[in-house]
Amino acid sequence: MVAAAALLAACGGPGRGPQSDASPSSAPGGTLILGTTTSTQDSGLLDTLVPEYESGSHCRVKTVAVGSGEALAMGASGNADVLLVHSPAAELKYMAQGHGVSRAAVMHNDFVLLGPKGDPAHASQGKDAVEALKAIAAARAPFASRADDSGTNAKELTLWGRAGIKPEGGWYIRTGQGMGETLTIASQKQAYTLSDRGTYLATRNLDLRIISEGGQELLNPYHVIVVRHAGTNEGCAREFAQWITSAPRQQEIAHFGVKEFGQPLFFPDAGR
Repeated sequence: MVAAAALLAACGGPGRGPQSDASPSSAPGGTLILGTTTSTQDSGLLDTLVPEYESGSHCRVKTVAVGSGEALAMGASGNADVLLVHSPAAELKYMAQGHGVSRAAVMHNDFVLLGPKGDPAHASQGKDAVEALKAIAAARAPFASRADDSGTNAKELTLWGRAGIKPEGGWYIRTGQGMGETLTIASQKQAYTLSDRGTYLATRNLDLRIISEGGQELLNPYHVIVVRHAGTNEGCAREFAQWITSAPRQQEIAHFGVKEFGQPLFFPDAGR
């Protein structure tokens, strides 16, 4: 993404100067590049958490919100210091390859399958999301996919695989956009799509409704990963990981969204 590339250029990429060379034993300080997902950005969660973290730290956060796959690639190349992502299989592979110092559970919400209020494919009659996708494909009803190697895209492709379907053709719309933008496109085109619940609730003026929800297969866990790479700001990364998994922050996450939406957008997982 252009914005992400511009930010990385401004920060200098790997080896970003003295402020990025903090070791685990030194006092954390300098610039902390947080590679995270568009869902944490679009839901408004980071607008609350980042200023609070900075108010009690000598670290200053530069947030790059992309798909989880791109965020993990940033970490592997040393272009991020800490990651907040939601693509478990890719995260485990990332850790096995030695790119992470630590990985800890932070929170979860769930995915929801959305569609036009009239549900032209009658997908809501399916017993679960997989059955709903089969109905959408059979009707060749428009489906908007992020198609961006994000955690949401990975989950979507897993569900299509369980349905025994390779989605292709004019009805399958590859947006190449983040979650908020894809929701808007789906709404405009009266298409079905998969979204995390938090971004769906936080995105205004959508002409969509929930078609399928619930069940283990739609759980959406988020983890914080401290990047292992020469020249990254590991001191700030470790501090941020400890901060976001601390009891006060977990309590705040549990209440985020309740006042505005009548329900939490995320559920705390640290220590479980």
